Amino acid sequence: MIKTLGAKIYAAIAHRKNQKWITRPIDAQKKVFNLLIKRGLKTRFGKEHDFEKIKSIKEFQSAIPIRDYEGLKKYIDAILNGESDVLWPGRPLYYAKSSGTTSGAKYIPITKESMPQHIRAAKEAILNYIFKTGKAASVNGKHIFLQGSPVLEDKKGIALGRLSGIVAHYVPSYLQKNRMPSWETNCIEDWEKKVDAVVAETKSENMTIIGGIPSWVQMYFERLIDKTGKNVGDLFPNFSLFVYGGVNFEPYRAIFKKLIGRTPDSIELYPASEGFFAYQDEQQDKGLLLLVNHGIFYEFVESSSFFDKNPVFLSLEEVKLGVNYVMIISTTAGLWRYNLGDTIQFTNLSPYKIIVSGRIKHFISAFGEHVIVSEVEQAIQFAIEKETEEIQIREFTVAPQINPSQGLPYHEWYIEFDTLPKDLDGFALEIDQAMQEKNIYYKDLIIGKVLRPLVIRPVDSGGFKKYMKSIGKLGGQNKIPRVADNRKIADQLDAFFNLKIEDK
Repeated sequence: MIKTLGAKIYAAIAHRKNQKWITRPIDAQKKVFNLLIKRGLKTRFGKEHDFEKIKSIKEFQSAIPIRDYEGLKKYIDAILNGESDVLWPGRPLYYAKSSGTTSGAKYIPITKESMPQHIRAAKEAILNYIFKTGKAASVNGKHIFLQGSPVLEDKKGIALGRLSGIVAHYVPSYLQKNRMPSWETNCIEDWEKKVDAVVAETKSENMTIIGGIPSWVQMYFERLIDKTGKNVGDLFPNFSLFVYGGVNFEPYRAIFKKLIGRTPDSIELYPASEGFFAYQDEQQDKGLLLLVNHGIFYEFVESSSFFDKNPVFLSLEEVKLGVNYVMIISTTAGLWRYNLGDTIQFTNLSPYKIIVSGRIKHFISAFGEHVIVSEVEQAIQFAIEKETEEIQIREFTVAPQINPSQGLPYHEWYIEFDTLPKDLDGFALEIDQAMQEKNIYYKDLIIGKVLRPLVIRPVDSGGFKKYMKSIGKLGGQNKIPRVADNRKIADQLDAFFNLKIEDK
């Protein structure tokens, strides 16, 4: 068909164009760095940090401290109050609203220079898939990306909304006829009502591309099955591409295969309100291509030394494979040496590819073990694959139990199973053994009798969904943290589900 042929030609052109920065990433980063300094020169932030004196990356690092949202808040508050030329020339196009930490909601500026990079990266991910696989038939069917409401608020002349809702305003005209659901359905705020409406609109359509955060796509699939009595693969025989981001897909893989009845191709994306950082560019490679020519300058610091007095910050050419780094960004939205909070590891240096290993604030180190997200995800996946019975997990989170009523402290794993393992203690032991292999500090604490092996607390069916609804975060881009160094979530789960904790 003409549309399929056009997509393949367009994909080939995009691929050829992108080779310039993919094959020369250091040059691309230097150009981004120089652009940022030039554009930030006459801003309030640039004047306060002597941008006119910055001639090198080392001078840049000396002049500007690392900041998170709290550190930039006084500047963002000034922008919110109507000031111009604060972090970036002029005023933002949008504020992307996301969940904050100590300050409540975060309002991330998106500028006329940064907004196109979000759209460009998403488009490149799809075109790269078409070029690499030769599969373009999906462009002929219907597409859905489960996302937040596109209804935007006005914040002193600037539109405010969730990033996914903002992006919904940028669907290309040639895809509008293929886009699902309707605008009216997409604007429904209540997530459960929205999912039911999406199911009603899509169940009889030729869906070929489906995207979103896995936990919420899973809810959509289950509602489809409840309404039609068919698995997703039979209902949508031409469904061939699943696009996702936000969380590691591995814990969901088995249940998605069951819901769909087969395993479609998939593309992992790494977007955030602060920027679009990477996408999966090879079907057989879980590493994500780092986007070095998309208005973002990257720095990296080893997570093990991040909280030291004088940590060493590395540019792209200085990184090594397999090291856990905190990623620091400077962007065309005016985020200067911004600590996004994410940790990554490089899986390839030519081209540069990464995996997201967790959050610098999402770890367990109540006893000095510094367990990170990727370790718990890999450990539970190892245990699932080792079991002879099929085990499917919907959701989980891990927290330290520092003061048990009896016995040694331990890590407490709250897991929602589709079917409870026949030998829950044996399954817990498999996870614990994998954790010891992946984290030497954890192993030493177990051997040294500081900790006892982990304990699994089965969560009632639908429990995590009920918990998220109870705190007003059901659906959209919200997700459960895999690990926490405190018991904020764990204690709420205990109270909300009235789980009886019996220490062994």
